[in-house]
Amino acid sequence: MKVSGPSGKETKTMTRKRGKRHSPEQIVRKLRDADAMLNAGKDQAAVLQTLEVSEATYLRWRNQYGGMKAEEAKRLKELEDENKRLKEIVADLTLDNRMLKHVAEGNW
Repeated sequence: MKVSGPSGKETKTMTRKRGKRHSPEQIVRKLRDADAMLNAGKDQAAVLQTLEVSEATYLRWRNQYGGMKAEEAKRLKELEDENKRLKEIVADLTLDNRMLKHVAEGNW
């Protein structure tokens, strides 16, 4: 992002680094690698640095995907996406229904 400074010159401003998105298969693979490194005697900080994730991300992944196989994690993600899509459809239909009731009452 470029912004004009007080002298009229363009200056660069700091932008926040955007995080990576990992697929469920990648997450399961990284968790498996983390377990192997921890069992081999590496400390958690070194493992997290090797995996390039924060401790919060690692713990969230462990809670959500711990013990899953890659196929199960992929299926979970697909089901979550489908659930989100269906909730949006229900919300749209509910809004349509309320709007039709309001119009039918003649309060418009």
